[in-house]
Amino acid sequence: MSDLYTQLITVFLGYFAIMNPIANTAAFAGLAGSKSKQEQVKIAAKALTITFFIILTFAILGKTIFHLFGITIDALRITGGILVFLVGYHMLNGHSSKLHSTEGNDDSDIAVSPLAVPLLAGPGTIATTMNYSATGGMTGIIVTVAVFAVLCLITFVCFIFSSNILTVIGKSGLSIVTRLMGLILAVIGTQMIISGVTAVVSKMA
Repeated sequence: MSDLYTQLITVFLGYFAIMNPIANTAAFAGLAGSKSKQEQVKIAAKALTITFFIILTFAILGKTIFHLFGITIDALRITGGILVFLVGYHMLNGHSSKLHSTEGNDDSDIAVSPLAVPLLAGPGTIATTMNYSATGGMTGIIVTVAVFAVLCLITFVCFIFSSNILTVIGKSGLSIVTRLMGLILAVIGTQMIISGVTAVVSKMA
């Protein structure tokens, strides 16, 4: 049971750091802040629904995708670790990662892009999902999907009350949260790389 709790906490912290609801709330406010509350609710609901089903797909089909393209778990850990580390590194330095950039996107449907992709379901989130779900069997898939669903609900609430949240924490608070999440992500990415490299080296020995 303690292993399950540890897994739940690990997956939750990983997703919370990479989705960074507080920082993404600022992005949401910038993109949809001028719209009515009803429109904001619709945009947030659509964006998070799309995000959830994207992650659900990768969580369930992770191993199938591996077999289809001849990808190993170790290769995913190393590559995913690099992606997660890069996102964390940019956040740690107070910058938004280019993997989560909102520039150059058509605003005709901001719920799909840039909110769902790449802000919420970006490369780092997908890599993290496949790493967690593919290495834990059916339990790993259930835990990953359940925890991500909780994060989607938390993010939805943050989006709906975006103006209130940003007023309370201010720019300095947002900067602190972003840097802390960046540090956590950088550590998670490094651990994924270490795990992948260690596994490859042990198989070669």
